[in-house]
Amino acid sequence: MPEALQETELWVALAFVLFLALLIYLGAHRRITGALDERQARIKAELDEARRLRDEAQALLAEFERKGREAEAEAAAIVASATAEAERLAVEAKARMEDFVARRAKMAEVKIVQAEAQALADVRSAAADAAVAAAEKILTATAKGKVAEDLLAQGIEDVRKKFN
Repeated sequence: MPEALQETELWVALAFVLFLALLIYLGAHRRITGALDERQARIKAELDEARRLRDEAQALLAEFERKGREAEAEAAAIVASATAEAERLAVEAKARMEDFVARRAKMAEVKIVQAEAQALADVRSAAADAAVAAAEKILTATAKGKVAEDLLAQGIEDVRKKFN
């Protein structure tokens, strides 16, 4: 056995066993398992937190997608409403324009009738004035004296009453 005590492998093995015994005596295995358990718990907590955050993110994404669909539907409704309103306003504006044109045409017709009546009255007045002047010249040339003056005054008065 003395030779066996000189073997290096034996001393290394004996030192290793003593080292392991010392570690067990000092409770290193409990500390190592405790640290590993603590690390496992921390990793598990981080994974749980990551799952919770992922679930919240998915819920928020679903919420935003729902709100986006609602906003698109609302925008489509607004566009449809605006289109209908624009069509209604166009029809109303067309009706107003047609009414305006009809009123203007009627006013123009009334003005034309009034202008025709005025022109006719002016022509009658001018004809009456011309007839009076012509009658005056004829009567002054043919009729003389007091009879001519009376006849002329009566004729002028009659013509004026008829044409005015």
